[in-house]
Amino acid sequence: MLWRIPNAKEEVFLTFDDGPTPEITPRLLGILKEHKVKATFFCVGENVQKHPKLFEQILLEGHCVGNHTFNHLNAWETDRKTYLKNIDKASELIPSKMFRPPYGKISPKLIKYLRRSYKIIMWTVLSGDFDPDVNPEQCFKNTTTKTKVGDILVFHDNLKAKKNVLYALPKTLDYFANLGIKVKPIPDKFADF
Repeated sequence: MLWRIPNAKEEVFLTFDDGPTPEITPRLLGILKEHKVKATFFCVGENVQKHPKLFEQILLEGHCVGNHTFNHLNAWETDRKTYLKNIDKASELIPSKMFRPPYGKISPKLIKYLRRSYKIIMWTVLSGDFDPDVNPEQCFKNTTTKTKVGDILVFHDNLKAKKNVLYALPKTLDYFANLGIKVKPIPDKFADF
């Protein structure tokens, strides 16, 4: 499991979970384009199925994608066979060998099995953008005060995160740019086998 990128040189790695979502993903793509930044989107297969043009836009704009199950399942509450089938169903729509378990919950047996086909990508810093108890300024502080070179940062492109991520993302990108730290997607060498 990859929690951070080893040997990164003045880089942090930006990821989004849960989309694509029409009410938020296009705005995030606009912010990323404006800042000339690429990211990795861990997509939910059901959302890709509902919004294929939006998923295509993510790819056409040069971002990377990963599998986040078809129905955003919690591995601790789902039997192994159902969980694996759900990942396979998402993989029919999401061309990636990267996988991130929803909620970060996964069992040692699933890890062992999934490692044969996927690179399991976790994170170092969770922005907290989805948390109703976190305000936009706290979200921004979470992403900047806790993030170090080589860290993998998580935002969400879902409705729960909308207010926080739209405020914190551009400020976070400016913050790292001012420090001379590049914001990048998960490197290809970690996405491929």
